[in-house]
Amino acid sequence: GSGVIVDAGGLVITNNHVVQGADEIVVALADKREYPAKVVFAEPRLDLALLKIDPRGAPLPTATIGDSDRAQVGDLVLAIGNPFGVGQTVTQGIVSATARTGIGVSDAQFFIQTDAAINQGNSGGALVNMNGEVIGINSVILSGNEGGGSIGLGFAIPSNMVKIFMRGASSGRMVTAWIGAEGEPLTGETASAAGLATPSGMLVTGVSPGSPAAKAGLRAGDIVEAVDGKPVSDPSSMRYFIASQPVGDQVMLTVLRNREAMQIPLTLAA
Repeated sequence: GSGVIVDAGGLVITNNHVVQGADEIVVALADKREYPAKVVFAEPRLDLALLKIDPRGAPLPTATIGDSDRAQVGDLVLAIGNPFGVGQTVTQGIVSATARTGIGVSDAQFFIQTDAAINQGNSGGALVNMNGEVIGINSVILSGNEGGGSIGLGFAIPSNMVKIFMRGASSGRMVTAWIGAEGEPLTGETASAAGLATPSGMLVTGVSPGSPAAKAGLRAGDIVEAVDGKPVSDPSSMRYFIASQPVGDQVMLTVLRNREAMQIPLTLAA
């Protein structure tokens, strides 16, 4: 597996599936230093884990966590990791998609897709933009090869979700934002009935009493088209846009109700 040093004191981000069930963990740096590590916080639902090493006063390089929401299709990116255990390896590609859902490997269900070569062993490594900022944690590949090699379909957990995970690690408890509304993807039929040209958005099917959604006036039958101006393609992207925001923040929902567009402010709860 791979990892990203995010704090000079020895904190390392990686995937939960890299370390889950491990009896012994060793972090090996690019300069050949090795340190025993322990898991200090993990969240299987997000497939993220935070490790701690003791550098014994030695300097550690640290990565800068960027804003994954600024990534655009076509941006050049580097994938850094340890594929097949050969040692630190850097590959180059582009951002192929920024809101890939339906991969089905974590509750986040929202990934940056890249064609940079990612193989077994890259899990937990950095996806880096041309400013040297980490915009994702490489986590998943889809492969048609018998050996599980790269065919240009790699997926990274967005760095903005990593930031929420690190906030949870600092408090010792993973808490994500919630609005109390559930929904389903739009079909061609429901989109047509709502006057939409394409079936994109989340059709609200239920609102929990007393929830932020209920207090804001969201109703069953509403169609959520965007969160803070970011287009909602389906319920998975809606969940990500909410979960990647701090609890207590206010978001603006763009909602279609009876073919009429409206803006609904909503304060996120835990």
